[in-house]
Amino acid sequence: MGRNSGINDDDNEEFSWESDDDEKENRAGMPGEACEAGPSQPSLYSYFIAMGFSKNMVEKAIKKNGEGNSEAILETLLTYSATENPYLKNEDGPIDSIASNYVDGLEDDSSDTDDFDDLEFIEAPPGRDRNLLTLVEMGFSAEEASAARDRCGLDASVLELADSIHAAHMAKDSRGIVLGSPMINKVIGRSIICFFRFFLCCRPNFRLLLIYSSQPNEATFYSTSRKKRILMEEKCKHKRNRHQGSRRSEFLKKAALDVDIPKPMIGFSLPFQNRIKRRNLPDSALGPPYFYYENVALAPKGVWDTISRFLYNIEPEFVDSKYFCAAMRKRAYIHNLPIENRFPLLPLPKKTIQEALPTTKKWWPEWDNRAQLNCLQTCTASAKLTEKIRKALDDSGDVPSLRVQEYVLAQCKKWNLVWVGHHKAAPLEPDEIEMLLRFPKNHTRGGGIGRTERFKSLGNSFQIDTVAYHLSVLKNIFPDGINVLSLFSGIGGAEVALHSLGIRLKAVVSVEISEVNRNIIRCWWEQTNQKGTLIEVDDVQKLDGGNLEEFMRRIGGFDLVIGGSPCNNLTGSNRHSRDGLEGKDSSLFYDFFRILDLVKCIMGKKF
Repeated sequence: MGRNSGINDDDNEEFSWESDDDEKENRAGMPGEACEAGPSQPSLYSYFIAMGFSKNMVEKAIKKNGEGNSEAILETLLTYSATENPYLKNEDGPIDSIASNYVDGLEDDSSDTDDFDDLEFIEAPPGRDRNLLTLVEMGFSAEEASAARDRCGLDASVLELADSIHAAHMAKDSRGIVLGSPMINKVIGRSIICFFRFFLCCRPNFRLLLIYSSQPNEATFYSTSRKKRILMEEKCKHKRNRHQGSRRSEFLKKAALDVDIPKPMIGFSLPFQNRIKRRNLPDSALGPPYFYYENVALAPKGVWDTISRFLYNIEPEFVDSKYFCAAMRKRAYIHNLPIENRFPLLPLPKKTIQEALPTTKKWWPEWDNRAQLNCLQTCTASAKLTEKIRKALDDSGDVPSLRVQEYVLAQCKKWNLVWVGHHKAAPLEPDEIEMLLRFPKNHTRGGGIGRTERFKSLGNSFQIDTVAYHLSVLKNIFPDGINVLSLFSGIGGAEVALHSLGIRLKAVVSVEISEVNRNIIRCWWEQTNQKGTLIEVDDVQKLDGGNLEEFMRRIGGFDLVIGGSPCNNLTGSNRHSRDGLEGKDSSLFYDFFRILDLVKCIMGKKF
């Protein structure tokens, strides 16, 4: 039912640029003519810092080549910038010797996850559009970013695009002087850029900017006075800051999703909230039966527009389960249920990690500021990774360096690690995930399966508190019990939610392709002493008008059609086959609509 969504890896840049103020401070007092530095010129260190190289990188390069050979230092810095991993940059030292070992094998630990940022999370579009999003977040407009990509080509880095935008600004200045348009390849081009940046360290009164043309090997240089450039860039910076919010919003609408995702992601209402959104359903959406469809909120562009059009143009209800439990899960729901008089399951679940898992509080470090877990996944971190984390913390002493903290915290967020001992982080156990999702204890053990299968089944399930809050309106509508058609049943999240609300299950037609999951549902049905009828079907594609009519004749029609089709081709963490509703698995959504429409037609004629 519920599906995992993904995190997007940020693009790593080759250089880290200082601000104009830092640049000005670093250049203060530098000689205006000489650019060669020896032991008697301590400002050589600042020269390379001003070029954009990190302090740690410059220290290493000077130590390796000596202070008298500036050309060798520059060559070494260029090599470092092309090969350095972001976790290896550290002024404190400890992570340098360990992080390089940690990076090995991390690809084996990847999985589907939600992004662990809070309400500000917006899924970045794939491929080259991610560079455009980065530029917009830096303060440039979407139009500037798109124009820069047209000039520089689709393979240009964020650094090249940013340089091109700055150069375009300078080209509008009447004092810009065209120096030439040489043909350069990428390797030589990068060296020329670095040469001129080094030149600027020695000649602070001039600024050279590079405009990349539509031909990937052509470039045009402009020169202007530093004072004029600073005044213009300050003006542009003020203008960008003033409009950054609206530009970002506009760009995201164009590049990421057609349907606006609200912030905060609270749906039409929350428990104990007075404000309830009003909505008018189209006549074609009215029951019988009621229906309820779920999938990942952050799907590719156009997906939720398409789903909404097929499901009678009903507006999706976007909800993050962090408002209901201690774990985030960003989902969208389309349904024709009433939205007034909802009520939550009692007792209310714990909303923070340490409340839900109190044994972790003793070992929780002060620098781990997580209050809630990321989206619960279909797989778990390896013992190899948790051992790397333990060793990193042990080697760092009592107070880990900032870089170690950042690395460890990133892994803890990604894999939902919790603290179980001194410097010891561990993944959640299946019974802990069951508790966070509000399933009965040992629910997934009923299928007689191992830990790996339990993680997979739980990661693809509903969050019971969230779904039960939406379904709670059915208790008064069906006081004598309910007949349910459960499509893509998984481990029975819909059935558990209805049972937890005290709604009697008169009959359930459960459609689930996984034999493991069917065993779990059957075991739960027996353990909870259900008196109704359970009918199992192994494939939604086998359901047609004939057998649907037979089921409805047998049980008297369906009161609720509920389910969430596979999200394999929708989740952001799927880098290989994120094909939207055209994907092999996620295209099964159309079977949800097909079956729902058949049920409505049959019930409209005979019931």
